[in-house]
Amino acid sequence: MYSFQPAATAARGQQSSEQRSFQRVSVNLQGRLMLANYDEFDCTAVDMSPGDVSLNCTGRPLTGERIVAYIDHLGRIEGKVLKVGDRGFTMTINATDRKREKLAAQLTWIANKHELGLPEDRRHDRLMPRNTLTQITMPDGTILPCRLMDLSLSGAAVDSEVRPPIGTAIRLGNMQGRIVRHFMEGVAIEFNTVQSRETLTEFL
Repeated sequence: MYSFQPAATAARGQQSSEQRSFQRVSVNLQGRLMLANYDEFDCTAVDMSPGDVSLNCTGRPLTGERIVAYIDHLGRIEGKVLKVGDRGFTMTINATDRKREKLAAQLTWIANKHELGLPEDRRHDRLMPRNTLTQITMPDGTILPCRLMDLSLSGAAVDSEVRPPIGTAIRLGNMQGRIVRHFMEGVAIEFNTVQSRETLTEFL
């Protein structure tokens, strides 16, 4: 289970404060990038954190060169080249704290999407949640704040400090469902009925 939070230990060196303070994970996301001389190349993000990314690409920039890339599911990123290798290069990701937090949530969703699914999720496409902060409402009206990690038309997985018992009837936003599974960081929810994309607009 991945959760992209800054490391608790102090970073070493100037580079570490930006790049190595975040957990990295293997990904496989297609994209396109532009070098400083405006040459464009297809690329694949293969290793990424909210602070840096490794890209496979036929283009060979110079160390320190500014790069702009558009990555599927993540959008526009920009930064400077840290290291150039045989198959590509690694670059920083320059972003505001708010943008980095959003990127962390997106990467969490991507990293966990094969681990958090409900049985029904194999029949329904995963959706990329844009608004991840939400809440679970318990049968007695208690509201539990949580972070949406995974979403489909049939269910969701949320990061929550409280884990209601399996089988508990709950409401996630405006959707009725029940707890069907616990995992390290939260719970998996099965909706009572298959939703439409329109009913999930508050998250998309």
